[in-house]
Amino acid sequence: MLGSSTSSSPATRMQSSPPRSPIQPQHYQQQQQQQQPHQQPRATPLRFPNLASEAFQHRNRRWVIRAAAATESRRLSDDQMLVYVPPHPLIKHWISVLRNELSPPPIFKSALAELGRYLIYEASRDWLTTVTGEVQTPCGVANVEFIDPRDPVRVIPILRAGLVLVEHVSTVLPATQTYHVGFQRDETTLKPSLYLNKLPERFPDNARVIVADPMLATGGTMVATIDLLKERNVDHKLIRVVSAVAAPPALKLLGERFPGLRVYTGVIDPSLNEKGFIVPGLGDAGDRSFGT
Repeated sequence: MLGSSTSSSPATRMQSSPPRSPIQPQHYQQQQQQQQPHQQPRATPLRFPNLASEAFQHRNRRWVIRAAAATESRRLSDDQMLVYVPPHPLIKHWISVLRNELSPPPIFKSALAELGRYLIYEASRDWLTTVTGEVQTPCGVANVEFIDPRDPVRVIPILRAGLVLVEHVSTVLPATQTYHVGFQRDETTLKPSLYLNKLPERFPDNARVIVADPMLATGGTMVATIDLLKERNVDHKLIRVVSAVAAPPALKLLGERFPGLRVYTGVIDPSLNEKGFIVPGLGDAGDRSFGT
């Protein structure tokens, strides 16, 4: 019987081990199963596939997912779009708060703004123009490097939830200019219609632009926004798309239309429902942010 086993038995070793965490690495679970050959194996928790390494990492696709670093030594083909899913635990935390249907509007809005802060930080890696110089420190002279204030990043939130996603942009980027666009989606056709356009007639050459929309579902709104930017002298390869949640239909469309685009998202969900909402998603980001 297990109760009368010696100190070298599997049961005794389990009693002397630290208590199990509700979530354990897979290799630890396998090790425990090997140590307990006479017990029934525990059911493996249901999990989504690792989209960065399984379902979507195919050479014949026009978009590639990475979850290790925003910039890597391996170059992308010019006809590939990079989708970056940062593995930072704080990003996972804020996504979890957003998913919870019990999060009230103030909590939801705060979580979306915090998520935007980290995604914008990741999107700006090795992307900003800088100037070098010297400054006097209390102990001597130091060579320094600043973000070039003559080349501000243009920030385009797509109303209305995009406003929340870029709420903290000024705390991340020292030089920005913000312009607004607004789209309304037809609930039947799911096609976007433009109702607000505050973009300039022309952007400067080599302008760097962040476009923020919490939900990349069908991709129609983002495609329409990037088309407006391209008409105004913006190279789509200098655009960084920032979203909370993305779905494969939107990523497929963006990859086909804009090779070389970069997308930064908190998570990729598997599908859309009949109303065009991402599943499991987090609901209507605008309604949940503003309570209307």
